Amino acid sequence: MADRLTAAQSTTAIRRWGSPGIVTLAAMIALTAQTAGAGAKQVRPAAAVEATAPREAGEPIMAIVSIQSQRVTFYDADGWILRAPVSTGTTGRETPAGVFAVIEKDKDHHSTMYDDAWMPNMQRITWNGIALHGGPLPGYAASHGCVRMPYGFAENLFEKTNIGMRVIISPNDAAPVDFSHPALFVPKKEAIAAAPARADKLSREAEEATRAADETKKAAAAAAREAAALPATLRNLERLKARADAELAYADKALTTAKTDQARTKAEELKQKAATKAADAATQFDAAKTDAQPKRDTAAATKEAVKEAATKKADAVKAATEAKLALEPVSVYISRAAQKVYVRRNTHKPAPDGGGEVFDTSIEVPVTIRNPDQPLGTHIFTAMAKNDAGLRWSVVTIDNGDDAKDALDRITIPQDVLDRIAPTAMPRSSIIISDEPLSKETNYRTEFVAVLSNQPQGGFITRKPTAPMAVASDDAGWGDNGGFGFFFQQRDPNPQPVNPRRRSGQYQYYQPMQPMQPMQRGWW
Repeated sequence: MADRLTAAQSTTAIRRWGSPGIVTLAAMIALTAQTAGAGAKQVRPAAAVEATAPREAGEPIMAIVSIQSQRVTFYDADGWILRAPVSTGTTGRETPAGVFAVIEKDKDHHSTMYDDAWMPNMQRITWNGIALHGGPLPGYAASHGCVRMPYGFAENLFEKTNIGMRVIISPNDAAPVDFSHPALFVPKKEAIAAAPARADKLSREAEEATRAADETKKAAAAAAREAAALPATLRNLERLKARADAELAYADKALTTAKTDQARTKAEELKQKAATKAADAATQFDAAKTDAQPKRDTAAATKEAVKEAATKKADAVKAATEAKLALEPVSVYISRAAQKVYVRRNTHKPAPDGGGEVFDTSIEVPVTIRNPDQPLGTHIFTAMAKNDAGLRWSVVTIDNGDDAKDALDRITIPQDVLDRIAPTAMPRSSIIISDEPLSKETNYRTEFVAVLSNQPQGGFITRKPTAPMAVASDDAGWGDNGGFGFFFQQRDPNPQPVNPRRRSGQYQYYQPMQPMQPMQRGWW
């Protein structure tokens, strides 16, 4: 009955509209069919679910975010340990695909750009605002560039990760694959075994050299003050001598002109006193002049001693710094665009002008790439664990160019760089080969930030660039910063606070880009 009623109503409507109405109705039906067909063609990622590996998990070594599948997977030395759905950046605010590392963690973070929005269990990967954090997941890419994870998953994960953990954001699904190649670092057992004791020994020597340099500087300062006071002292003694000589001359003249015995006796007494005073003044002046030159020589000598002590301190601190860094995983980035190799190791020292920790940036040198005009792709090689050969490696490829093996075959890292970093390479060390240059967001408070230029970057390039990098100071005490102060004391005229807040209704949000800042140079 209901069907017949509907049919009757439709017939009545057609009669009322006439031929034009029929044409219009047909067009509407066709448009609806097209829209429905187009909607049917839109394929959303399959719904990801949280999962935990059925084994005891180790420390997470890397996280891989798949923009295509809207999923994050965390890996330890033996494989995947955690998986969860995510929501990456929406159209126009896309999460940048590339290579990153965790550089700051904040349990109760609030956005500096989006009305103080709550972003719990935040793990920052760029200083201009890209991070992994807890957030709502609508089932598709909906963020402003960050990687949202389920709230509970983000909370459980927070204490498991460390600063420096590798984060790979891939446009497609990617996973680490076991890999071996003669170019990958092979540590030396004797170097690994000797590294801790060597670091302690060189640290003590650096402390002793620092104390010696400080004492030499104090002695030089005292000698310089004495030398600086000499001219005034000599001028004063010279004036006293001149005055005494004038008094003696006056007494001698008075004796010559004395008319009576009484006047003559008085003049002789006056002359005797004046002569004694003049002799004392001359003696003091001559002694001061005699002492002045040794004091000047001492000041000059201690000034040279300060330079020598500073050089010894610099050498000792450099050696101690290298020894301490040898206890850390090493990360290497090779850029075809820049034709350079960059080396990073975490000092674990708080950055003095903002959040996060300081990374050593002292090695940046040219690298030889065979056929440099041909793409390499982007490949991340990671030392997953120790094995009998030294280290067990994996590779993750997120941008195809050359395959991983051929890409490594084309690279020649300078031998002196290898000699500094390879003998003590340890698990979680990595080598990244890419066609891309390092992003301007790479600085002394990051490991590496490299984004794929052939993928959307809306959520990255629309953010305020990080303030220009500071310059390393060479006058920071070795002991003041736990052994890394000499190389890593930073000064930033516009320090970026850890969690700045919105002020006067304005957000820290900018469209313009800033040019690449020059990389910090160290003792290389």
